[in-house]
Amino acid sequence: MTDSALTDIPLTTLDGRPTTLAELADGAALVVNVASKCGLTPQYAALEQLAEDYADRGLTVIGVPCNQFMGQEPGSPQEIATFCSTTYGVTFPLLAKTDVNGADRHPLYAELTRAADDAGEAGDVQWNFEKFLLAADGTVVRRFRPRTAPDAPEVISAIDAVVGR
Repeated sequence: MTDSALTDIPLTTLDGRPTTLAELADGAALVVNVASKCGLTPQYAALEQLAEDYADRGLTVIGVPCNQFMGQEPGSPQEIATFCSTTYGVTFPLLAKTDVNGADRHPLYAELTRAADDAGEAGDVQWNFEKFLLAADGTVVRRFRPRTAPDAPEVISAIDAVVGR
């Protein structure tokens, strides 16, 4: 699949609208599978801060709710939206609940998981809050595993390299 095709994969927003990465992100994107009841859920705060800090530089954070990891995203779309906005003030776009691994893996994640992390490992998403940094053309620039905080120095430097300082 070409990088431009990655940005054209049909997606659905949390509120049920059809979209694509190209429509959601006018530049670079940080795609993150998220969950409301995970020990890593507080990463929402740093993701929202990134979304605010880098919006004018062309970065869009995109949350992808996923219930595949110990059922940690059990809510309805409305419950997820309410939790994210009231608990963490999330303003970045959220997609419909999505499978990121397995037989029903979404085509977006079929492509994203081909990218290797810094250790050279590609394949399945390990847990909630795995992050994929995409350049404006849809190229996967870096993959960060779940425990890497959104505001970790390596994430910030990778974002700066993609969007410019």
